[in-house]
Amino acid sequence: MFIVRVMVVTDELVEAFARLIPQLKLDFPPPSRPELVALVSSNSSVLLVARYPDEEADIAGTLSLILYRVPTGVRARVEDVIVDEAMRGKGIGEALMRYALNVARDSGADGVALTSNPKRMAANRLYQRLGFKPWRTNLYFYKF
Repeated sequence: MFIVRVMVVTDELVEAFARLIPQLKLDFPPPSRPELVALVSSNSSVLLVARYPDEEADIAGTLSLILYRVPTGVRARVEDVIVDEAMRGKGIGEALMRYALNVARDSGADGVALTSNPKRMAANRLYQRLGFKPWRTNLYFYKF
């Protein structure tokens, strides 16, 4: 397993997102190269990719970690965890999550938040196994 923080957007990365995003959300188009450049160059986001079984393999998964400061401290949030359907069950999601938790801790966050569709049962089991607990708050969303 090889996990790395993306620093440069390559053709391979663009192609990987074109393959992976439809596995997460059917109604969202994959990010364009300029959108990926904006993500990678943002001070508030960390894009991770996983390769399996080693660094020479194709991109098998990805995770976005959002880090931002508020008056009460540093907050961290995981978004868009995607492991290629053909590669699931090999520990890739767990490795991505553990890497992200370490980055968040090293950045001064006191914890990490995430949401997960209840239908994604394997993902929810993973998050609970890693120690994530249901958040006792109301979740609101304003759609434009």
